[in-house]
Amino acid sequence: PEPARPRSLGSRSLQWDRWPEGWVNAIGPLISQQGSLWCYGSLRMFMDRREEFHGWKLAQDIVWRKQNGTTFHADRFRRVHEQIAHFYRGNWRDVYRDVQTTADAVAKTVTRGQSPAHTGQIRVGHYKSKKGGRRLMRSVLDVRNCHGRAIHPTEKPTQLIEPIIEYSCRKGGRVFVPFAGSGSELEAARELGCHAIGFEIDPKYCEKAKRRLQRSRRSMFAR
Repeated sequence: PEPARPRSLGSRSLQWDRWPEGWVNAIGPLISQQGSLWCYGSLRMFMDRREEFHGWKLAQDIVWRKQNGTTFHADRFRRVHEQIAHFYRGNWRDVYRDVQTTADAVAKTVTRGQSPAHTGQIRVGHYKSKKGGRRLMRSVLDVRNCHGRAIHPTEKPTQLIEPIIEYSCRKGGRVFVPFAGSGSELEAARELGCHAIGFEIDPKYCEKAKRRLQRSRRSMFAR
């Protein structure tokens, strides 16, 4: 199970915003038939590059909703989300998956407006829901991005990465990150008890990721 971080299509003036030709085929032999491939990007990117995912099956897609967004266009809706596609090969029953749940299905009181009475007044009603316990994690994840504190231009917060790794990689398994960037996936994988291997073409970010992992390792043993 290897979460990948390819650069999405976008402004060609950004050095980090390039699609490395052939990367999907290149990493294929490194992923087991029971492994998963997670890819961040936009719908435009997946449509433009769909032929490169030949041999992979789409399992699901997740929407990462950010607190703010960026856009290269002034005549379109402001984009405040990113898609995360989950691919696999072989038989779905053989692919490791630890279904993620949340503990927020708790009892609550909900206030709602009712239909207007003949007098024109709106009567306010309420109802109480029963505690439902844990529920499936939803496909839209509200996680703040790393704006203002990011080490890398496309850095992903570990709170976004952790449930993805937990879902598709058993403890002690291997996470392969072909675009390591700031080392977010590497840090998250280690915190979850997984082995991780990352590659990054920019020496500057290799060094930053190294320092990040060294700091997180010290804090982990200090607990």
